[in-house]
Amino acid sequence: MTEMTAAAAPVPDVARLGLADLRAALQAGWRDYRRAPAFGCFFAAVYVLIGIGFVLFGAGTVLWTFAFSLAFPLFAPFAAVGLYEVSRRLDRGGAMDWYKILGVVIAEKDRQIPWMGAIIVIYVLFWSFLAHMIFALFMGLSVMTNVSSSYDVFLTPNGLTMMAVELGVGGVLAFVLFSLTVTSLPHLLDKEVDFVTAMLLSLQVVRQNPVVMLVWAGLIAVVTLVAMVPMFLGLFVALPVLGHATWHLYRRALP
Repeated sequence: MTEMTAAAAPVPDVARLGLADLRAALQAGWRDYRRAPAFGCFFAAVYVLIGIGFVLFGAGTVLWTFAFSLAFPLFAPFAAVGLYEVSRRLDRGGAMDWYKILGVVIAEKDRQIPWMGAIIVIYVLFWSFLAHMIFALFMGLSVMTNVSSSYDVFLTPNGLTMMAVELGVGGVLAFVLFSLTVTSLPHLLDKEVDFVTAMLLSLQVVRQNPVVMLVWAGLIAVVTLVAMVPMFLGLFVALPVLGHATWHLYRRALP
């Protein structure tokens, strides 16, 4: 009998969270990063390399932009699993062994994580299509200029309205994706549960704790954006801390 046919884990109750839980999760995430910085930097390197590759090869090139846009949702969940596994082992006093931790990450290819990656890819493609549709609706009949030398086209009434709509729609879609994955990825690592159940529970966590989760989503966005400024190098600290903290927040949300 394979691991996939093992008995399903019972569905946990969703806990009520407060901002104190968020603070405790961040403190635990920072503690995990300090205890195992090499693992944090290693898994963060996946995000950093994809980001640098996008800047160096993807800017202005449709094919490379498309390739790196798909690389992120395909590889990012596995890197996140690595951070969660490190935190899980630190919680339980497990051996911090490279071979065993990487073995857990690789083993996830035969479980539910690839399905989550596929969902994220489809979501990103839909998001990209919708963004192009919004651009075409507002700017399709406008006289375009080279945006690398002039941004005047975006300062017109149509351009400003288009950017406002893009930001609004993008913010909503980003929060929906956040809601689907905030606890589902660590849950899939930790328990025998299918990806649909994990995503539904993640949505329930957000629905029952809207303020905490809005703050958490905003914090992730701001910290990640600031960390990207020095050529993505700040992500070597920000992403591991956020990843470890996500594990601890999951443990509090679905005890």
